[in-house]
Amino acid sequence: MITRKTAAELEKMRAAGLLVHRVLDELRLMVREGMTTWELESAAEKMIRDAGARPAFKNYFVQAVGQRYRFVLCTSVNEEIVHGLPSTKRVLKSGDIVSIDTGVELNGYFGDSAVTVPVGEVSQQVRKLLDVTRDSLEEAISQVRAGNRLFDICGTVERYVTSHGFGIVREFVGHGIGTQLHEDPQVPNYVDRKNENPRLKEGMVLAIEPMVNAGRPEMKVNSDRWTAVTQDGSFSAHFEHCVAVTANGPWVLTRP
Repeated sequence: MITRKTAAELEKMRAAGLLVHRVLDELRLMVREGMTTWELESAAEKMIRDAGARPAFKNYFVQAVGQRYRFVLCTSVNEEIVHGLPSTKRVLKSGDIVSIDTGVELNGYFGDSAVTVPVGEVSQQVRKLLDVTRDSLEEAISQVRAGNRLFDICGTVERYVTSHGFGIVREFVGHGIGTQLHEDPQVPNYVDRKNENPRLKEGMVLAIEPMVNAGRPEMKVNSDRWTAVTQDGSFSAHFEHCVAVTANGPWVLTRP
């Protein structure tokens, strides 16, 4: 069931969203050659708890895995698509990219966002991957308007990404969000005719998150049962925002 939020609820979600933005902005500035992904994890947890919030991902039970996730962040490096595990052994080097995904619960409402950050100098092709993924999210946000349908969002991402020759991950999708981290509806980054295509109405909030591979779209999951990687070893990028449907158009809750 899709829940629509009141103006008061959207303000609470805005507070959670801005906290996620501040955390990711700080982490983005921290990223450098020679650091570990665990340093990002430690900094994020301190920032979230100091703000009086709860890390949304930590101890979150994932039915498909049959386990609780143990970290505040997902830190996915290079060919890792999503759910990369922070580690003291994973050292970033120049030319890498790292996707940082996190969420918080603040006063009973959730925020969720992701950004992919280059480490030092990256190749022109990798820069294009980041730009296309980020731009596909912006194109999708422009479709978050009352009266449009879900497929307007999904199809916009699909058309934009494929027109640049990149692969769209199909196994992981965006989602509704509110008093739960994951709510209806699912928000694929492609038009899935098997899914419902609800009309967008004021008060709906969607976490839109393109996951784009430089090569083929196929993926596999590593032996840790969490980390999803590209099957062909190509780099993957991930950007995410929470967006509310309002009378005045899209309201991105996870940025100033």
